[in-house]
Amino acid sequence: MKTFPMFLRMDGREVIIVGGGEQAAQKARLILKTEARLTLIAGALDDELDAIVACGRAGHETEPPTSDRLARAALVFAASGCPALDACIAGLARAGGALVNAVDQPDLCEAFTPSIVDRDPVVVAIGTEGTAPVLSRQIKTRIEGMLEPTLGGFAALAGRLRGAVADAVPKEGRRAFWHWAFDGPRRTFTAGQERAAAQTLKAAIAAGAAPSGNAGGSITLVGAGPGAPDLLTLRAVRHLQEADVIFYDRLVDPAVLELARRDAERVYVGKAPGAHAWPQDSIDRVIVAEAKKGRRVVRLKGGDPSIFGRAEEELRAAAAAGIRAAIVPGVTAASAAASSLKRPLTERGATQRLVLATAVSAGPAALRGLAQALTPGTTLAIYMGLGAAAGIRDELLRQGLPASLEAEIVSQASNASETICRTTLGDLVDGIAGWRSRMIDGATIPHPAIILLRHPARAADAATLPHLSVPVVAA
Repeated sequence: MKTFPMFLRMDGREVIIVGGGEQAAQKARLILKTEARLTLIAGALDDELDAIVACGRAGHETEPPTSDRLARAALVFAASGCPALDACIAGLARAGGALVNAVDQPDLCEAFTPSIVDRDPVVVAIGTEGTAPVLSRQIKTRIEGMLEPTLGGFAALAGRLRGAVADAVPKEGRRAFWHWAFDGPRRTFTAGQERAAAQTLKAAIAAGAAPSGNAGGSITLVGAGPGAPDLLTLRAVRHLQEADVIFYDRLVDPAVLELARRDAERVYVGKAPGAHAWPQDSIDRVIVAEAKKGRRVVRLKGGDPSIFGRAEEELRAAAAAGIRAAIVPGVTAASAAASSLKRPLTERGATQRLVLATAVSAGPAALRGLAQALTPGTTLAIYMGLGAAAGIRDELLRQGLPASLEAEIVSQASNASETICRTTLGDLVDGIAGWRSRMIDGATIPHPAIILLRHPARAADAATLPHLSVPVVAA
């Protein structure tokens, strides 16, 4: 390492930023997160910096800086926007013995600003010694997903209680106490139950030790989203990293499992159409059995567990066994498809109603229900509908819906293998057949696939729709 990472106390110390434009503003935003005294040196300031001075968060000096002036600062930023001027400022700062950072000139820097994950008082800094700032930001994004937004609040609570723990808990039991605290009570705090978490901690302090025995297992139904791992929620990632065992579906992308804790047990419980190797009642039994052992169980489902994910059966099984259960929502296929199509699911004045439906085991009554749902002003999203495409087309046409209605089908939305078919209601079956023929060796269109049918509110809207054909578009 050419540099040594270290956290410096900044409360009451002066930081000088030389510059009055956007580069200076970027550094000011960073320093304002600390308790340092900020001074801006520039002939004029942009509106953002001017407002910072006006509210008393920074001082402003207009005289050009001298070596003696810069020497009084704990840290100097050369951020004028002019590389030559910044080099001169860096030279003055070094001559005065101050640490200096010259924007975008790593060879002139004695201090480097890292990418920061801020969960104050928990702070993670990522640096590349100025060589790859884009990489630093990418790493920061990954770590942001690992640490819950409320982590800082719980760390601050633990800090306030640290003295009480030292007084009440014997030294040999403190490590176990804090392991317990940053497990159970932390999860309670993250779930929005801050008062309950604090009360649990204080009760344990009063007892002089962490609760003995296993606090009991849990089952969390986690939405894995449509496939792309960066579409997972922060809460989903946190549960994956805390899980003892993960039961996952066939639609879960392997990259999603890479975000899980390395030593978590992984159990595949996929159910392919027409080949249900894992019946639902078997899944219910195994997740409950693992939770009864005191393990944290994650049931990882493609999309959103609450949308056609049979979540109610697993929740019912957990409730019957007295197991704590929760749902972590995920991005559903309809939302991912809209993103891939680069158009919203609803459009003001045209489609202001969205209906989510499934065509699995769709009998005549279910198909009539689809026709009744697709009223003017509606977008109908049909999950798992490819196998019933002929029945959907025939019933909708029989109910008087126009054959010209726009139909869009997205397979594996958000994945690298995503494909798109654009057709009409009348040509739905032929469109799917043509789409399939264009695939390698006429292979089956990969699941999940979703059909979007759009019925504009006014006839005039249909006339303004773009001309539709039946191409296959690879993402």
